[in-house]
Amino acid sequence: MSEPLTRRSVLLAATSGAAALTLPAFAPTPASAAAPGAEPGWDTDRAAAAYAARPAAAVGSGSEAPHLAAAQAFDGNPTTRYSSEFADGAWISIDLGAVLRITRVVLLWEAAYGLEYAVEVSRDGTDWRSVYTENAGTGGTVTVHTHPQPALGRYVRMRGIRRATPYGYSLYSFQVFGGPPAPAATATANLALRHPAYGDRYQDAGHSPLHAFDGGVPDGLTGDTTRWSSDWSDSRWVGVDLGAPARLTGFDLYWEAAYAVDYRIQVSDDNRTWRTVHQPTAAEVAARDADIGTPGSSAGVHDRITLPAAVSGRYVRMLGVKRRRFYSPAPYTAQFGYSLYEFQVWGTGGSAAAEYPEQPGERTGSYRTVLFDDFEGTALDRSRWRVVVTGSTMGSVNGESQAYVDDPAVLRVSGSQLLITPRYLPNGHTAPGGGSYRFTSGRIDTSSAFNFTYGRVSARMKLPVGDGLWPAFWLLGSNVDDPAVSWPACGETDVMENIGYPSWISGALHGPGYSADGNIGALYHFPAGQDVGGWHVYAVEWTPTAMRFSVDGTRYLEVTRQKTQATRGAWVFDHDQYVILNFALGGAYPAGWNKVTTPFWGLPQSSVDQVAAGAAVLAVDWVRVEQLV
Repeated sequence: MSEPLTRRSVLLAATSGAAALTLPAFAPTPASAAAPGAEPGWDTDRAAAAYAARPAAAVGSGSEAPHLAAAQAFDGNPTTRYSSEFADGAWISIDLGAVLRITRVVLLWEAAYGLEYAVEVSRDGTDWRSVYTENAGTGGTVTVHTHPQPALGRYVRMRGIRRATPYGYSLYSFQVFGGPPAPAATATANLALRHPAYGDRYQDAGHSPLHAFDGGVPDGLTGDTTRWSSDWSDSRWVGVDLGAPARLTGFDLYWEAAYAVDYRIQVSDDNRTWRTVHQPTAAEVAARDADIGTPGSSAGVHDRITLPAAVSGRYVRMLGVKRRRFYSPAPYTAQFGYSLYEFQVWGTGGSAAAEYPEQPGERTGSYRTVLFDDFEGTALDRSRWRVVVTGSTMGSVNGESQAYVDDPAVLRVSGSQLLITPRYLPNGHTAPGGGSYRFTSGRIDTSSAFNFTYGRVSARMKLPVGDGLWPAFWLLGSNVDDPAVSWPACGETDVMENIGYPSWISGALHGPGYSADGNIGALYHFPAGQDVGGWHVYAVEWTPTAMRFSVDGTRYLEVTRQKTQATRGAWVFDHDQYVILNFALGGAYPAGWNKVTTPFWGLPQSSVDQVAAGAAVLAVDWVRVEQLV
């Protein structure tokens, strides 16, 4: 199966023989033909001849049969396929003919797929760098985005680690997208093309900053061809590293319908100190602000900017100030993120050698305890824990039915255990600032006393059983209350959640592009004879490269930084988080499973009766955080 091509990218490896000269692959015109602010030109013959790899350039470690050789994964025919020899370490590789920026790789698996494998790039065919490592493959179509990893290479390969079946690795299609980064220029050219791109927040892996510099400008500035799209906040930016100092004369911004009403074009010599070289006039801002569109029916705009005098700098960015409004419906308005199809930077200088920095690696050392509470004594240690109160500390969330309170009837320490026992109040509870609730419960966190980056976090807990009872042990990004960040960009790590089912718990990560029901998570099912009502140790090991979830020492989920960035969105787990313990009642997560709507959303009458009887108790024996030294 071939992915439809537009002007968004160059398909480097999915064509065959003479067909390579007729597929609609695109590349920019030579730098000498470009002019400041000129519309992009395309030379399809040059693109196909220079960048379309033929099946003859494919090689493999071996094949099941001659008609299943490596070339069959690159022939553009969805009915033919490559099938390796029956060995875990089998591989398939393609020579692209030149060192290019690899932006995306698409694998279409046959039934004999890889359970574990790596997608790697190399400049010389000898030294390989991974851009994606799969640790739990399920076959099907896998799209790997390389941002923000080093991905300049001439060769691309799939290296098998472990097969999912007794057969080999079998691919209907192995597609590689990308093109050459803009070289240093002595004549005016777009210096930003396929250079390292950065941004503070973006929606998901398919709309990363790199997509604003990949050469794609759709006709009519409509459609969902490759583009950068920020999250929903005014103060967002996208920028590019030109690789070397450059003399800059102009810019072209090809916006999708969600364009900036007001923004700044800024340049920098060191990627730290920025100076504004362009901003729209007050009249332009007013006119753009008055153009209130409707989602799905508006086209983008093209901002052509010619500077009155050339400026110098290595780094260039667009800093958003105000987003466009959309009717939803009129007279009400809503705002989405900023969205750019392409950001062109015109001038001379620069360098094609610019590359992303290496991703963080694992740390070494031995773990030592930095936080431990075994709940000795008769009261909660408030030098460690903050008690959360609905209406003052936080508002209602997730459609839950309880209010969190600071009440010893709900939250107490007894017998060397923390006990959270929700209460049912037929006459209701009025939270500070208003709001009436029929239940009260407990939530504590370490936000005021202990925030940390990386470590092994664990707790020994015993959970109640009952539909819609929702105890949780989790971590939340310490910058959650920063309005420029908020949730899910702050990151959330659910070490353990249970919604009343006795046989399983869940763990998950939430971040931009993978939040709420779209989280990255898994269920842990207890062995026969065990359930949530017994004592169990729930843990996560958080490192610069991964989150590893376990129950009683048995790992059931590993979420890696590289895989998350390549397929879902930005990795936002490289800053402080804090620990939370809470007991919620009903709400979105339980209701999604038990489908209960009365008497409370996600909470049936049987569980209300259990709470009313004081029989729903979350018990915590201890909590520990360890870090490497």
